Amino acid sequence: MAEQQVLASWNEGPVRQAVLDYVHGATMPGAAFVDPADRIATFDNDGTLWVEQPMPPQFDFVFRAWKEEVNADPSLADRQPYKALVDRDQGFFEGLATQDPEVVETMLEAFARSWAGTTPEEFDARVREWTTTVRDPRFGVPYVELVYRPMLELFDLLRENGFRVFVCSGGGRDFMRVFAEDTWGILKENVIGTAASYAYTDGRIVRTRELLGGLDLGPGKPEHIFAHTGRLPAFAGGNADVDIEMLRSAAFALLIRHDDDHREYAYTKGAEASLATAKQLGWTVVSMKNDWKTLF
Repeated sequence: MAEQQVLASWNEGPVRQAVLDYVHGATMPGAAFVDPADRIATFDNDGTLWVEQPMPPQFDFVFRAWKEEVNADPSLADRQPYKALVDRDQGFFEGLATQDPEVVETMLEAFARSWAGTTPEEFDARVREWTTTVRDPRFGVPYVELVYRPMLELFDLLRENGFRVFVCSGGGRDFMRVFAEDTWGILKENVIGTAASYAYTDGRIVRTRELLGGLDLGPGKPEHIFAHTGRLPAFAGGNADVDIEMLRSAAFALLIRHDDDHREYAYTKGAEASLATAKQLGWTVVSMKNDWKTLF
């Protein structure tokens, strides 16, 4: 790839250069060389690969389903997370925005219940319908069009240099797998996330009510990565406090800072500890405002 085409949506500067230097060192003989088998790159999704404000897009998907469930069974309105949805509980929703583990676990348990007994084909069809018919309220386009172009360019750079790229998110693994190949160019099997377990019954694979392996947040991220790949990442990218453990487990850590309130959003809530850790450990911090020419 010609030099001017590498990370074309990234501005020249120390952040872009740090990424290029790491990849060069990992692939050339020397102290920084990474064996091809160990070239694992893992990335968070919400806020790292696409917009996560005013809430992670997956919750738009599930809220629509839960409204239908509450209409069919009003008694659900007394239970969380349905109660928060009916009451428009802003505090609860803030826990989603910061990916508070307790709130997210409540959400994902309900999510698992909602689709228990369905086949992958049935669930995938619902997600595909959402990706094509629902639009982000601010930008007016489908959520899958709000993926950050600079990150897709980074995926290309890593793959061309022998890295295997994985997405590792606290969000639903099977939700992300529906659009992973078309949107990120990543095979389904390279998506790691919080997931329902499956059962093979009467010749069919169906979702159960149980979560598989716990939440993919905080320490759950390197745990899930190791369980999935047998390795810890050489390169990792995230944007929030729940990504700290994954970033610490990698040789090169990239932290996305949301500081562009014109083209996207500016906020640090849920990222205060990760920004402090980045300064302490010398992680590479991307300023969306200053380091990226183009966002989407």
